[in-house]
Amino acid sequence: MTTHDTQITKLMQGIDGGKIQLPEFQRDWVWDDNRIKNLIVSVIRGFPIGAVMSLEYGGEDIKFKYRPFEGVENQTGNQAENIFPEELILDGQQRLTSLYCALFSQDAVKTWNEKNKEIMRYYYIDIQKALDANVDWDDDVIFSVPEDKIIPAKKKTNENDFIPEKDLSKPENEYQYKYYPLRYIFRSDLETNWQMGYFQYYNGDNEAYNLFFKFKNNIIECLKSYHIPVIGLQKNTPYEAVCQVFENVNTGGVSLTVFELVTATYAADGFNLREDWEKRKKVNFQGDLLSVVTETDFLTALTLFASWKNKKTVTCKRKDVLKLSLLDYKKYKDILTLGFEKAEKLLQEECIFSARDLPYTSQFIPMAAICAALGEKTHYNSVKKKIKRWYWSGVFGELYGSANETRFALDMAQVVDWVNGSEK
Repeated sequence: MTTHDTQITKLMQGIDGGKIQLPEFQRDWVWDDNRIKNLIVSVIRGFPIGAVMSLEYGGEDIKFKYRPFEGVENQTGNQAENIFPEELILDGQQRLTSLYCALFSQDAVKTWNEKNKEIMRYYYIDIQKALDANVDWDDDVIFSVPEDKIIPAKKKTNENDFIPEKDLSKPENEYQYKYYPLRYIFRSDLETNWQMGYFQYYNGDNEAYNLFFKFKNNIIECLKSYHIPVIGLQKNTPYEAVCQVFENVNTGGVSLTVFELVTATYAADGFNLREDWEKRKKVNFQGDLLSVVTETDFLTALTLFASWKNKKTVTCKRKDVLKLSLLDYKKYKDILTLGFEKAEKLLQEECIFSARDLPYTSQFIPMAAICAALGEKTHYNSVKKKIKRWYWSGVFGELYGSANETRFALDMAQVVDWVNGSEK
């Protein structure tokens, strides 16, 4: 792991060029208009906005599917989505996306207002207010305008006094009001064109010239030189460590499940795990009993079965589920589905017909794996009796009061051996 400060300009260019992307499992960008403006104020004033965590991409053990940042794919001629990334952002997506969309992208930013209504916005800075030492930065120094760049008229405190409409769709109006488009800051050609237009508009006005030069030196150049701390994970970082780190740092959103992480891994090989599960659930897991089985339960049971089938140490801990190969998933998914269906029939023979009758839903996991391992033997009465005996021993012994992967593994190995005639 390395820690270094990276210039915001370099980060924005890396995002735009596709060198910096997101792992597919990252949730969507969700920051609202006010939060974006507050972030920009913090950067302009040199306040810390927190560190970003990245993962060097290209390791043999980590093959997450990746995608460009929000807004990148909309840029004219941008090929970022076809570029192999150098880094994936594990923490900092919301901040970096907000900065990219507001300060780098030339498209209107799709965001949300205080009523959670979707809006399209461009961001500006009031040059005169930004240079006023006595100004309150919460007082519209940074402001956003609708996609048509027209600020509607509104009432002042006095109901009879109005602030007139302002049209920023024409550059000369931006010059007149001294409102600088923030999306030009990292685009030297656009910045130069705007500056030249401003000087032509204020031809011979030294006060206006000096105001802009002061703005450029004190605001624009300072913003460009702003640095963000980046914590970098090397590409040889263990897979489970990357997943754990992501969950630890991503406390602002909903915690990712094991299923979502495995889905992202399989996606890199072109397999849509979620789609496969949704189809399987619709066809095979609609009964009152099987409806309680979650996608993570299915992966846990499959890991349990695959480790037994491959004659490895029988296990289904979280780290083992994360390592479940796509080959094993494809090879055993249908066998395990039958195992769940056989387990359901055995429970129904014991007069358990609905989910509310299940003492411990977690016991479904090893029971399905055991039935999958025993295959057609589950139709033999002698085998049924042993499985049912094991089941009720677990219930009355309260062995499945919580999801216990160690218990799953022990029962998987011992019950199959017992049914098959082992004396152990």
